[in-house]
Amino acid sequence: MAEVDAIEIATPPTPPATILVIEDEAGVARMLAETLEIEGYIPLIASTGEEGVALAAREIPHLILLDLMLPGMDGFQVVESIRGSARTAHIPVMVVSARHDTDVILRAFGSKVDDYIKKPFHGGELVARIGAQLRHSRESQLSALTNLPAGLRVERIIEDRLTSSECWSILYLDLDTFKAYNDVYGFLRGNELIRLLARIASETTRELGVPGDFVGHVGGDDFIILTTPERVAPLCERVIARWDSESRALYSAEDLARGALIALDRRGQRQSYPLVSLSIGVVTNERRPVTSPAEVSLIAAEVKRVAKGMPGSAWYVDQRGTGA
Repeated sequence: MAEVDAIEIATPPTPPATILVIEDEAGVARMLAETLEIEGYIPLIASTGEEGVALAAREIPHLILLDLMLPGMDGFQVVESIRGSARTAHIPVMVVSARHDTDVILRAFGSKVDDYIKKPFHGGELVARIGAQLRHSRESQLSALTNLPAGLRVERIIEDRLTSSECWSILYLDLDTFKAYNDVYGFLRGNELIRLLARIASETTRELGVPGDFVGHVGGDDFIILTTPERVAPLCERVIARWDSESRALYSAEDLARGALIALDRRGQRQSYPLVSLSIGVVTNERRPVTSPAEVSLIAAEVKRVAKGMPGSAWYVDQRGTGA
């Protein structure tokens, strides 16, 4: 096998965390926002519980700073709403409150807040606790490789979508001949290929998707995008176009010229494999009801198999209706 040319790949910096401040006192909210900006975070401000819940569902911040004493919906009701939605249940909630009563603090932790800071607070302590919560959240909820939601968070968002009365579609993204690429270039270069797909899926969904869309890392080279049926075609076409164009930078000039990878098969024989393409299988409830995660998994395997049977990068939507 020919030696692989060295390829320099710049890993994009991790974007700053977004922190939602739900605080009705304008002076306190402004001071918290200024502190967060100085520390490199992106603050979002809501002055009521209702506004905070809506903003959390729309923006999915990395962390929430919450006052308990709010007009209308109070802080406890905010926590109940945040924890009751699969879309926001994972977000760490830190209470920042003038209430020092032990029973209030115990009630707050009982409602599943992650931390409780009493006003007036020390700025350095607040910043340190924010950093600790964000670090714990990254380690427990996100893929270490792609920084996308993973594990139980992906399972819960799918289960939540199954209970919706709206039409939905789930795009399952899977790379073809990825093992051959790893065999030729090594797993570190393979990780760069996975990160590229994560970036393309995330950026395309932000650009072409709708509020409520979700991108998750199932594991390995598998990803999902949850969206609405009318966004399936533009998302699939843009993701595939970008993949076929941008992934070329991760090959040697020799492999690009050949249009194939030369790797050893299980018997140690040299074999030619196509460059890594992208298959997208789409599960949707648009034509027939889908009611369980097991059913989603079964249909996903079927539609991905059809997409993989098509030449090059391709996407395929489940076509069967209720009477099929």
